[in-house]
Amino acid sequence: MSHAVSPSSSLDGPASRRASKLDSIRLTYGFEDVSLAPGIETVDLADVDTQVEIGGIRLAIPVLAAAMDAVVDPRFAGALARLGGLAVLNLEGLQTRYEDADAVLRRIAGAPDDGVQDLLAETYGPPIREDLVARRIDELHRAGSPAAVSATPAAAHRWGPFCASCGADLFLVQSQVSSARHLAAGYEPLELAEFTRTMPIPVAVGNTTSFEAAYRLMRQGIAAIFVGVGPGAACTTREVLGIGVPQVTAISDVAAARDTYLDETGRYVPVVGDGGMRRGGEIAKAIAAGADAVMLGSPLARAEEAPGRGTNWGMAAPSPTLPRGTRIRVGTVGSLERILFGPSRVTDGSENLVGALRQSMAALGARTIADMQRVEMVYAPALASEGKSWQRAR
Repeated sequence: MSHAVSPSSSLDGPASRRASKLDSIRLTYGFEDVSLAPGIETVDLADVDTQVEIGGIRLAIPVLAAAMDAVVDPRFAGALARLGGLAVLNLEGLQTRYEDADAVLRRIAGAPDDGVQDLLAETYGPPIREDLVARRIDELHRAGSPAAVSATPAAAHRWGPFCASCGADLFLVQSQVSSARHLAAGYEPLELAEFTRTMPIPVAVGNTTSFEAAYRLMRQGIAAIFVGVGPGAACTTREVLGIGVPQVTAISDVAAARDTYLDETGRYVPVVGDGGMRRGGEIAKAIAAGADAVMLGSPLARAEEAPGRGTNWGMAAPSPTLPRGTRIRVGTVGSLERILFGPSRVTDGSENLVGALRQSMAALGARTIADMQRVEMVYAPALASEGKSWQRAR
């Protein structure tokens, strides 16, 4: 008995195939995937200039300290300013909730691992105090640092104008993922273009990873843009929410938006690579990918001056239901000056970070940060293992 097959149910399959998402999946790159290729020139180390300007603040080194409670307090900000960098204070952190924030930091640093998330939720419960916000801005200035402060978009309406009236120098609107258009039913969303227009001080925004989002944010008047979603050592956004783009790709895409916007308007918006860098070589790669500066958290939390006592935790950690950061123990290795300028006592590149960047720039013929952004970058996944078998066996 024969069984006829109609044309509509052909055994050859469908006439046209719908595309699978994997057909267009994009190859992206992290720091371990790439290397910097020497060119035809080198320069003398003494001729290397690492100066950069972020939000109208001139820095001798392209290093910002992350707005994390275990990293930045007024004392730490003053120490970093004396070394040429810039610290950003978290306006929604412990410094603005407690007069004696150091006592609370001590409790968190000493808490057992199985109880620290509950303690974080508890200690971030009290409201932010206006008098403490004003006091911390004054303390930043008295410590010799510009007053760069950070808040989430939901809090920017409240604290942006107030901080400006208290003498803040830079206001960073920072969230897990920053976009040019934010929808919210529970509160009035931030109209970024109006906010930047009416704020009397520069407004920076973080964090994003894409060309299109960065370009649209720049069109709304921001003074600088921060790049990175989930790469930080104390951040678990990538694991908990499944969101993130490897930093070399993210920085490069946002830098392309910066350059496109510059061509169209003549206005330069600095790009700050935020997170995922622990070694000097990674900082060099971030600059070569297009960053003007880098923001570091855990590498600087290891300094004697850091308030976290050898620990660090993410800014999103205090949620009692979905913690997106975890307290990590980074240890205390020495002074902030040694971490940034050496002398290094380790061979893993985690100390003398600025010295390593300067040496990399000299070897690549880059006198300035702008020169470093133009060096050749190559795909090199074997770089960490090629010829290193004896090191890796240790």
